Amino acid sequence: SGSGKSTLLNILSLIDRPNSGSISIDDKQINFDNQKSNDILRSKKIGIIYQQDNLLPDFTSLENIYLAGLASGKSKDLSMNKAKSLLKKVGLFSRSDHYPSQLSGGEKQRISIARAILKKSKIILLDEATSSLDAETEDKIQKAISYLTKNRTTIVIAHRLSTILNSNKIYVIDSGNVAAEGSHDELMKNSSIYKNFYNKQIKM
Repeated sequence: SGSGKSTLLNILSLIDRPNSGSISIDDKQINFDNQKSNDILRSKKIGIIYQQDNLLPDFTSLENIYLAGLASGKSKDLSMNKAKSLLKKVGLFSRSDHYPSQLSGGEKQRISIARAILKKSKIILLDEATSSLDAETEDKIQKAISYLTKNRTTIVIAHRLSTILNSNKIYVIDSGNVAAEGSHDELMKNSSIYKNFYNKQIKM
């Protein structure tokens, strides 16, 4: 906590600018002076799943999907069957789709995942996407995330090591700096911080 993960997420999502260094997508360096262009790039290429998406309105799940279609310019291709199929993929179609209701944090996360699937984002940013959830809800979200992130560049910010053990590369952030990087096996050998986290969370 307090190591700079949220700041890093805002920079990676092109909301904030870095104090130094640069960010490139597909070998094209981002110009942080052109915020309008970055807003368009973010809306087309980057999907962000927050720990709890409180920006989602309390509409029905179908209405939220259609709003995403309008925002991404894909509403013409969004049939009722496709919208229902998206909801089924994230395990939401069983709830009422005809009346607005108070959505739980887990349901909002799954709607956010369905919206990212619809947008066909090439880059997925996950911010503590499975924390503070019960085991059953976490399992549903993990399945939805697995579908969403297949063959896509995915950056996961997490305290729970169970969500990142199979990542190609893991970065350990401590006090705003990269304290270590590597695969799980490499970090278990070379990073005392990572090994301590693992022993506390999983091994024990």
